[in-house]
Amino acid sequence: MSLVGPRPEVPRYVELYSEAQRAILGLRPGITDLASIKYRHESELLAESADPDQTYIQLLLPDKIRINLAYASRAGLWSDFLVILATLGLFPVTRIQGAP
Repeated sequence: MSLVGPRPEVPRYVELYSEAQRAILGLRPGITDLASIKYRHESELLAESADPDQTYIQLLLPDKIRINLAYASRAGLWSDFLVILATLGLFPVTRIQGAP
């Protein structure tokens, strides 16, 4: 595990990945990533849903996958440093290339 990288997903959701989306599984997982920052209030979003599991599968999971695939295409020391700063609230996420 590294400091920055896609957060590991639970196996039952990984089973839903397409072949192209499975590229995420080849990345070193991390403690923080852009999807985690964007969905830091995920539990509140899901609590407002009539069907949290379906909301996660249909809305949040595809967006997290999109964000993580974008990260994979440009991952590097500088982008990781910016993600760490954004995690700490010291850098606007929107200023990171490919950010949500």
